[in-house]
Amino acid sequence: MGRGKIEIKRIENANNRVVTFSKRRNGLVKKAKEITVLCDAKVALIIFASNGKMVDYCCPSMDLGAMLDQYQKLSGKKLWDAKHENLSNEIDRIKKENDSLQLELRHLKGEDIQSLNLKNLMAVEHAIEHGLDKVRDHQMELLNSKRRNDKMIMEEHRQLTFQLQQQDMAIASNARGMMMRDHDVQFGYRVQPIQPNLQEKIMSLVID
Repeated sequence: MGRGKIEIKRIENANNRVVTFSKRRNGLVKKAKEITVLCDAKVALIIFASNGKMVDYCCPSMDLGAMLDQYQKLSGKKLWDAKHENLSNEIDRIKKENDSLQLELRHLKGEDIQSLNLKNLMAVEHAIEHGLDKVRDHQMELLNSKRRNDKMIMEEHRQLTFQLQQQDMAIASNARGMMMRDHDVQFGYRVQPIQPNLQEKIMSLVID
């Protein structure tokens, strides 16, 4: 016996509703893929579940954005307001500008230059030479700055070395003085000044 006809209405049981959604969602995606392959059709599918989750499919030959643009043109329905249109145009402009810069960068690296004419090649050469001049100037500036810094470091090192030597000499001198004083105190040495009359006698003996 054949299956009975199912009445199409909202399924009240939450569990049954989830199961049915899962089965029919998979069936829709499968059918969309099949018609894409079998009929070479452009197919886009977007499904929003009751819990807010999204399922989408778009044929490999066209992205969803291009698909929506084509739908807007053919149906005459405006999907975007003026604000979004301007934003879309700005995005397209930035993409084109980025592609142009990427191409220019490849040319400067010597890539994809077969399609360039003589004038374009000369412009690329001029840009490379101008860039090299700037690189050399900056390199020389860095080298000069490094030399100045090295010279300053050497001068600071020389001054610090001299100061350390002076401090070492002062410490050594103070240490010797303290040792001599301690020695004199320990052994009772006391240096007596030479009396004037004794000094005269010594001198006379030396002269005789």
